[in-house]
Amino acid sequence: MVKNFGIKRYGQSPVAGETYRRRAGVYAVLFDGASVLLTHQREPSPEYQLPGGGIDRGEAPLSALHREVMEETGWHISPPRWIGTYRRFTFMPEYSLYAEKICSIFLARPILRLGPPTEAGHTAIWASPKAAIQILANEGDRDMLIKALS
Repeated sequence: MVKNFGIKRYGQSPVAGETYRRRAGVYAVLFDGASVLLTHQREPSPEYQLPGGGIDRGEAPLSALHREVMEETGWHISPPRWIGTYRRFTFMPEYSLYAEKICSIFLARPILRLGPPTEAGHTAIWASPKAAIQILANEGDRDMLIKALS
């Protein structure tokens, strides 16, 4: 049985009979006042995402956020501010597991580009807020972006 914990769920319902591993992650809405910085991930299926990802064992959430943003965009960010948390159920083919992703979203400014993304398969993409809302792959990210920009 999957417990709700009062966190809004986006996307598909859990698949009956599958065991889901809870996976905490941190993601960033990176807004410079005119554009939003996203990441385009080529594998396992091409999609636009908010930069971010899983928190490694023993890693502090904000350290994970800075690391993930750097890996996926090449940018250093300002001190982030939490804007919300949601959850979604998904199959992660790169890990061969079903995951209940607990996604904590932060707002920050990209302040210094240190180079290209260091994580293979990622490309940093600048988009207008309107375009970013349209191309983000999941509804939770879209809603958090709308909340951050309002």
